[in-house]
Amino acid sequence: MHLGAIGQAIGLFAVTNVDDIVILALFFAQGAGHRGSTRRIVIGQYLGFAAILAVAVAAAFGTGFLPERAVPYLGLLPLALGLKAGWQAWRQRGEEGDEGEAAAVSGQGGPASLAVAAVTFANGGDNIGVYVPVFTTAGAGGMAVYALVFLVLVGVWCLAGRFFATRPVIAGALARRGHVLLPVVLVAVGLLILVEGGAFGL
Repeated sequence: MHLGAIGQAIGLFAVTNVDDIVILALFFAQGAGHRGSTRRIVIGQYLGFAAILAVAVAAAFGTGFLPERAVPYLGLLPLALGLKAGWQAWRQRGEEGDEGEAAAVSGQGGPASLAVAAVTFANGGDNIGVYVPVFTTAGAGGMAVYALVFLVLVGVWCLAGRFFATRPVIAGALARRGHVLLPVVLVAVGLLILVEGGAFGL
């Protein structure tokens, strides 16, 4: 593997996934104390990012099964999940000590893998737009290097998100406000994707 390509892959991943650390930290905070939640979050993150890679690679090879005009509408996924989580948080206000407090995106025992995957994929619409031209010029061998580095870094991102979520000060803030912050962040991400992509003529 060429060290230059690896360095470029690391840089590309970092600049296109900075916001994911915040969302991951919120998910890990939601899953605190729930058995198996860390595993589900990591699986969901990998599923979502694998879908992003699959679309980007297919588009780079000319398949293009996800029309460009459809990408902005991916924002509907985090928007819907955020609204659902906000509705449940509102219904459960005053029940902070209850085991069932986790938001709708969190299911019964912390975040569900498919919910995490959906948010990751929807939030990666801009990633696809950046990855496709890079993959196209990199060729099959270069794409393999990028994909391998990206998949390793997904694990690093999960570790970083969990690290931030378990720091005493951050964990305390997320424990107190995480049920409010998660819906707000998801709704904001969804609206940003819709507006920036010009969905519905916005």
